[in-house]
Amino acid sequence: MENLAGASSSDRILAVATKMAQAHGYGGLNVRSLAQEVGIKAASLYHHFPSKADLAAAVAKRYWQDSAATLEALSANTPDPIDRLRKYPGTFRKSLESGNRICLCSFMTAEYDDLPDVVKKEVQVFAEVNVAWLGKALLAANVVDSKEAKRRARAIFAAISGAQLMARGRSDIKLFDALIESYQMAGLLPA
Repeated sequence: MENLAGASSSDRILAVATKMAQAHGYGGLNVRSLAQEVGIKAASLYHHFPSKADLAAAVAKRYWQDSAATLEALSANTPDPIDRLRKYPGTFRKSLESGNRICLCSFMTAEYDDLPDVVKKEVQVFAEVNVAWLGKALLAANVVDSKEAKRRARAIFAAISGAQLMARGRSDIKLFDALIESYQMAGLLPA
């Protein structure tokens, strides 16, 4: 576990729960295991998050907020919108680099029918944040017109999420890189 000594109890719980959910999804969020890993009693966990649904919604919300901040930093630090689009897949690659995990919201989306409504809402926001950011980057790069931006952004998001899933299923980050390269060769992403 990463060093969370200075973090609040809620932050420690969310950090560990995020890693669990990235590896095992909503169904794999086990309150007892989580409490044990954080170093608190299970009853104490319920003091911070009254239910598993509340915990998972908080995890998903923090995840999309962190992702939005990452994308905004990418925009701020990368003035060329084409270069931003080239770097975007790297935001998904980082999960694979961290113990062959995948995007938490991709994992939870696979369990969508079993998610409480409060969790579904936060998972959907993650996709909306990514699609909106991609749409802005595509428009800024003059890759598409305003009528095509959302459609193309959805295709890119789906393709990169799919590449991450395939790479995880084979524990092969090189497969992720090869798929991104194929998207570039096909013109979905800038080369």
